[in-house]
Amino acid sequence: MTTLTERPPATEPERRTRPRTARREENRTGLALVSPTFVIVLVVVVLPILWTIVLAFQSVRLVDIQSQGLWGHWTLRNLERVFSSPGFWSSLWTTVVYTIGSTLGSILVGLVAALALRRPFRGRALIRGAMLLPYVAPVVAVAFVWQVLLSPDLGVVNHWGMNIFGWDRPIAFLTQRSYDVLGVPVPMALFTVIAFETWRYFPFAFLFLLARLQAVPVVLEEAAVVDGTTPWQRFRFVLLPQLMPVIALLSVLRFIMTFNKFDDVYLLTGGGAGTDVVAVRVYRFLTARFDVGLASAQAVVLAAVLIVLLGLYFRFWGRRAQEEES
Repeated sequence: MTTLTERPPATEPERRTRPRTARREENRTGLALVSPTFVIVLVVVVLPILWTIVLAFQSVRLVDIQSQGLWGHWTLRNLERVFSSPGFWSSLWTTVVYTIGSTLGSILVGLVAALALRRPFRGRALIRGAMLLPYVAPVVAVAFVWQVLLSPDLGVVNHWGMNIFGWDRPIAFLTQRSYDVLGVPVPMALFTVIAFETWRYFPFAFLFLLARLQAVPVVLEEAAVVDGTTPWQRFRFVLLPQLMPVIALLSVLRFIMTFNKFDDVYLLTGGGAGTDVVAVRVYRFLTARFDVGLASAQAVVLAAVLIVLLGLYFRFWGRRAQEEES
């Protein structure tokens, strides 16, 4: 007859050691998985930012950058030249107007497109796919198309305007700083660049808003219809509260992306005719004057202004968006 011996219960030290060992293994696995991403971000993002900050406080030109040491000619002269240089404040104001106008325009057009295409109809999938064309097309190609369309000599927009709408002369949309509309001066080139930015990036907002609209329960709208509400009331009191968290997120993302935008403005106008945003200004200081220190100082100031504006946004609107979401 075999006798079964029971295993003695685990002591208290053994019980504590096993979870700790498993937890250490999980931590090591997590660190091993995160390490490649951390190294890439460190090399590609963090080190260039730190190097730009270092250059912003040094008097260095492009020809001297190879021989420039880390503890070279430290100075605050670059920041003084940034704030005292002619055109800096107007350039900063142009950047803010361009950013706010493009952000609001892209979200508004994306919202209208999402509302128009949320209901099923024949050909909806094709139209939805065509909506993404401005966003996925190469920026060089679409900028060239806009330049041709808006050309005062060869553009079809001016041709239609003079023959259909009765314009007395062609409009230089991309090279004219101001144009009188009913006696009111309009910054034509800046307005055109904002329109281009709105057209190019409204599909980004369209995708976010359409996905959220499709997740709204149909019961809410059906109940509102039974209560006899108008379409505007259904949008204002049913759909808009559901969309506010997404709109808040889109506002932050589009503001950051547009505030640092360089290629769209440079390809369309080169920063001329009142479209000299700070990003183009930094590029000019680097390529025209070969002043690396001054260009880095302007980039640091641009980043600091963006941080302040985002801080104000989160201070006044972030809490409100969280309350509406809850």
